[in-house]
Amino acid sequence: MPVIVNEKDGSSFVQADGDTILRAALRSGHGMAYECSAGGCGACVFDPVSGDFETLWADAPGLSPRDRRKGRMLGCQTRACGDAVIRCSTSVDYVPPIAPRRRRLRLIGTRQVTHDMREFRFSGDGPADFLPGQYMLLDLPGVAGSRAYSFSNIANAQGEWHFIIRRVDGGAATQVLFDELRIGHEIGADGPYGTAYLRSRSPRDIVCVAGGSGFAPVLSILRGAAAEGMLGERRAHFLFGARHVRDICGAAELAELPGFVEAGQFVPVVTAPAQGEVWAGAEGYVHAHLGTSLPRPLAEYEFYFAGPPPMSQAIQELLMIEHKVPFAQIHFDRFF
Repeated sequence: MPVIVNEKDGSSFVQADGDTILRAALRSGHGMAYECSAGGCGACVFDPVSGDFETLWADAPGLSPRDRRKGRMLGCQTRACGDAVIRCSTSVDYVPPIAPRRRRLRLIGTRQVTHDMREFRFSGDGPADFLPGQYMLLDLPGVAGSRAYSFSNIANAQGEWHFIIRRVDGGAATQVLFDELRIGHEIGADGPYGTAYLRSRSPRDIVCVAGGSGFAPVLSILRGAAAEGMLGERRAHFLFGARHVRDICGAAELAELPGFVEAGQFVPVVTAPAQGEVWAGAEGYVHAHLGTSLPRPLAEYEFYFAGPPPMSQAIQELLMIEHKVPFAQIHFDRFF
C-alpha cells in the first residue's frame, strides 16, 4: 500500500486499497483539512510534490482556476499510485474524534418527511458510533463516486443509521435512493466524517439554522443535545428556511425532544409562499431573521447551520463580519 508523506509537517500515512488521499489521512488519524469530502468545497486542496497520482473527478468544482494553474489537487478526489510526497494543511481540529471505517448497511425502512424529502433508515453490524451533526459517504449501486449525507439520528447500540435526504431533479444518487432501493437492499458506506458536530461542553445557548435537507444534521444536533440533558441547562433556537409552505418540516420531530418545548424555539421562514398557499409566519431569507429572533447579542450563542452554499455563505458573513461572532462558535460543513 502506498505511503504518503506530508512535506509540510513530516507526517506520513498509508493509503489502503480504495481510499482517496483524504480518506486515508483521516482514517490514519491525520488532521488533513476538509469539509464536504465530495469535491465541492476545495478545503482539502494539496500540492503534489513527487509521485504519481490518479484523479477521480477532473472537473470537480472545488478546484479554482488558480489551483489548476498551479497543479494543485483535491485530497477527496485523488489517489496515489505509489509512494508519494504531498504538501497540505493539517490541524488537530480535523483529526476525527471517531475513526471512520467502511461498512455495509441494509435498508430497513423509509418515511416521507415532505413532498421531496424522505427519511432512510439503515442497519449495520455493530453499534452506530458517530457524533450529532456528522455525515456518512454512501456508495449506491450504479452511481459513480460516493455521496455525502448527514445523519438525522444519534449514536445508538442498535446499529441504526438514519438520513433525511431531498430528491434532486436529475440526480443519479437520489433516483436510486427514491426509486430503486428496496427494503433489504445493501449499500456501501464510509464514515463518520464532518467537523460541524455538537459541542456538548459549550455553556452557550444553541442556535441551529437549516434549509432543505440541512434539516438532517440540525435535527441530529438537537436530538443529541436533548439526549445529553443540555436543553434543561440552556435554550435552543431553530430557524428553518423553506422555499414554500409545503417545504416546512420539523415541528413534529422537535415536539418529541425532551426539554425542547420548554427550552426551545422553532422559527420556520418561507422565502415566498407559492400561489394559493396561506402563510402568516416569517418570510424572506432565513438568515435575515437571526437578529430579530434571538433575545441576546449573537456573539453569545453557539451556532450550527447546514443548507445550500449561498445560505451558508450569507450566515457566515452575517455572524463574523456584522456581529463579530468568534469563528470557534460557528460550526458548518459546506456541501454543494
